[in-house]
Amino acid sequence: MPTPVFDRYLRYDELTALLLAYASEFPELVTLESIGQSHEGRTIWLVTVTLAGTKPASDKPAVWCDGNIHASEVSASTAVLHILHTVTSKYGKDADISRLLETRTLYLVPRLNPDGAEWALESPPRIVRSSTRPYPFDELDPEGLEQKDLDGDGRILSMRLRDTNGAWVQSEVEPRLMRKRRPDESGGTYYRLIPEGLFHNYDSVTMRGQKIPQGLDFNRNFPSAWRPEAEQYGAGPYPTSEPEIRACVQAICDRPNICAAFTYHTFSGVHLRPPSRYPDTDLPAEDLWLYNAFGEKGTELTGYPAISNYHEFKYHPKEVITGVFDDWMYEHRGVFAWTTEIWSPQRQAGITDYKYIEWFRDHPHEDDIKLLQWSDNKLDGKGYADWTPFDHPQLGPVEIGGWNHHLAFRNPPTQFLEAEIEHFVDWVVYMGLASPQLEERLLTILPIAGGWHIKWAVHNTGYLPTNVTKLAAEKKLCRGVVLEIRRDGEAWTEAGTNKPAWLSAGKLRTVAGQLAGWSHVTSSGFGGTIQATDDVAYVEYHIAQPGKYTLTASHERAGTVTTEIELA
Repeated sequence: MPTPVFDRYLRYDELTALLLAYASEFPELVTLESIGQSHEGRTIWLVTVTLAGTKPASDKPAVWCDGNIHASEVSASTAVLHILHTVTSKYGKDADISRLLETRTLYLVPRLNPDGAEWALESPPRIVRSSTRPYPFDELDPEGLEQKDLDGDGRILSMRLRDTNGAWVQSEVEPRLMRKRRPDESGGTYYRLIPEGLFHNYDSVTMRGQKIPQGLDFNRNFPSAWRPEAEQYGAGPYPTSEPEIRACVQAICDRPNICAAFTYHTFSGVHLRPPSRYPDTDLPAEDLWLYNAFGEKGTELTGYPAISNYHEFKYHPKEVITGVFDDWMYEHRGVFAWTTEIWSPQRQAGITDYKYIEWFRDHPHEDDIKLLQWSDNKLDGKGYADWTPFDHPQLGPVEIGGWNHHLAFRNPPTQFLEAEIEHFVDWVVYMGLASPQLEERLLTILPIAGGWHIKWAVHNTGYLPTNVTKLAAEKKLCRGVVLEIRRDGEAWTEAGTNKPAWLSAGKLRTVAGQLAGWSHVTSSGFGGTIQATDDVAYVEYHIAQPGKYTLTASHERAGTVTTEIELA
C-alpha cells in the first residue's frame, strides 16, 4: 500500500510518485490523468476514485475536491491526499465509503497550482499569491523592500527599528511581544516593524514594500462576475486566462455529473459558502435552507463553523470579491460548493470568540499573549522568535524576530496536520451520499394482442433533486431525465425515417422534468401532508415485434439506468 505522508509537505515530484502509487495499488478504484499543464509546464493531476466494474465514473453522481490553488497553502494538498487515502484504505471496511465508491465518483485534484507550491516549499520559501507568471507587468519594481532571510536561519521574520513615530511598543505584560501603540501614548520607546529583507535603491528615508511581479490571484480568475485588474487586483486579463484555472474549469465542465464541490485553502478554520457579492436574501430560499443544513452537518463532522462569504468573511465591509471558485460552481454550474479554510492558530491558543477577518485588523493584546503561550507550550517556542540584534547594511542596528508566520499561521505545523484534516473526508462522503441518483422503480411486461405492453419507471433515490439546486432549475443549468427505448441493431435518428414498426405506442425519447428527492419534505409530519411521486419518471410502450430492447434513463447529474429486455 502507498505510504501516506501527513507529517510533512510534499514537493511536486514526490506528490506525483505518490499518486502513481495509489493508481497502481488500487486499479479497481483509482485512475490518474492530466487535466492540463501549469505555467511552468508541470502536469496538473486529476484522481478519479470509484469502483470499476459497476458503472463508468461519468454515469455516477460525483463530488469534486481540489487544493492548493494558492501557492503557500500547501496543507490543502495534504487534505485532498488524506481524502484519497481514507476512501481507498477503508473501501470494503466502512459501509458509507463502500456505498459511496460503488454508487458515486470522487474527482480529486490535490495540487491545482504546482508551480507556486514549489516556490513555497523552498528553503527559505518564495511566497507569491498564486502563479509564478509575472502579471500585470513583467518588469521588476526598482524600489521597495524585498523580503529575504538576512541572518541565514532559513526563516523570513520581522525587523524592528527604533522610530519616534513607530506604531509599536514593547509589551509591559510580556516583554518578548510587541503591542500596538495607543492613540494617546507618547514619551516612550517606539518601534517600526517591517519584514526581514533589503531595500532596492534605498533613499535612506522612505520605506515601502517592493511589488513583486507575480501579481495573479487564481481565485479571482473564474468566470462568475469576473472583473478586470482596475476593479480587482490579480484577476488576470480575462476569465480563465491562466492555464491552471482554464484546466480546472474545463475539467469540471467536461464532468457534468459533479453535484458538490470542495476547494481547500488556508487559513481561518472555517467553511465558507456563496454568495460572495450579494446577501443571502438574494438566494432562492430552498438553496439557502439546504446550505445552512449542510453547513450545520459540516460543523458537526469537522468542528469548523460554516459561514457566509458575504455576511461574515469580507475583507472590507464596502468591498466584495468576485471571480471565485465557489461562486462559479454555484452560479454557473448550479451545485453546492464550499471553500474550507484550514487551520486556526487562534483556536489552538484558546481564542474562540473572534471574527475571522476583523481579528487581523484589531484584536486584544491578550490574544497575542495566548498565542505566544501556545507557541511556547506546543511548538517548543518555534512560532515566535526572540528579538536578536542585527547589523543591517542599509538601516544600521535593527533586531530580527517576531512571529514565524510561515510555520505557525499559514499552514498547520506538521505535528498538527493530520488531526486538523482527518475529518474533512466525513463531510465529503456525506455530501456525496446526499446527491441525486437514478434507479429503476418499476418494470412490467404484459403480453397483449398484437405484442407487449411495457410499463417502466425510474426514480431519484437521492436526498437532493436531480437538479441539485433550485438555482440550477431556474437557470436551466441541467437537462431533465431522458428516457429512451431502442431495438438492438437499429438506428432511429436518420432524417426521413418513419416511426419504427416495432413501436406501436409510446415515444422513442421522452424528456421528463427534474425529479425531486426528499430534501424538500418538511419534518412536521402532521396530517394532510403528502409526499407526492414527483421523484418518479414513468413511460409506457406498446411493442409490436419480438426482439431485444434496451431501456435507458439518464440524467447528467443523477446517473444512468439501463435495462435490457428480450421479447419472444
